[in-house]
Amino acid sequence: MFIIKILVSSFAVVIAQYLLPGVSIDGFTTAIVVAFVMAVLNAFLKPIIILLTIPITIFTFGLFLVVINAFIVMITAHFVSGFHVENFWSALLFSVILSVVTYLLEGPNKQVRNNRN
Repeated sequence: MFIIKILVSSFAVVIAQYLLPGVSIDGFTTAIVVAFVMAVLNAFLKPIIILLTIPITIFTFGLFLVVINAFIVMITAHFVSGFHVENFWSALLFSVILSVVTYLLEGPNKQVRNNRN
């Protein structure tokens, strides 16, 4: 299941890259690495950041989580060669588009899996 999620996320990374001029990826292999690194950062680093920023997240009614997602994208761009993000706004839009595209690609499958259980 994890490998399928990484592949779906890497397709979403490629699609988001085509939609945004401020983001570039060298190839599909790099997109797979980006999806994997983002999954690892989302699993380990993001909960810590969310915990540290609870007051501002509550004050902004959760909208600060989008900023945290952009921060995760920028960290990923720092660690993965071949993945370039021009600025914060490109990272922010990339994270929003990535979330929407991933939801659209995974959405029907999640509903089918949930109905089986």
